[in-house]
Amino acid sequence: MQCSRRFKPAGGLALALTSHLAWAHNGHGLTGSHWHATDVGGFLALAALVALAVCLSRHGK
Repeated sequence: MQCSRRFKPAGGLALALTSHLAWAHNGHGLTGSHWHATDVGGFLALAALVALAVCLSRHGK
């Protein structure tokens, strides 16, 4: 089965966006032995998405 040309870029983008899940070694994160700005950026992006989901879910009520 061949992928549609429309879905190939979306699949590549999805794989690129999941690259932040791969940790090179232990100790990352705010409570770890060391952390990087990209670690904090990921946590902030996750918090923003959760806040947006909560806001959108309450908007209809």
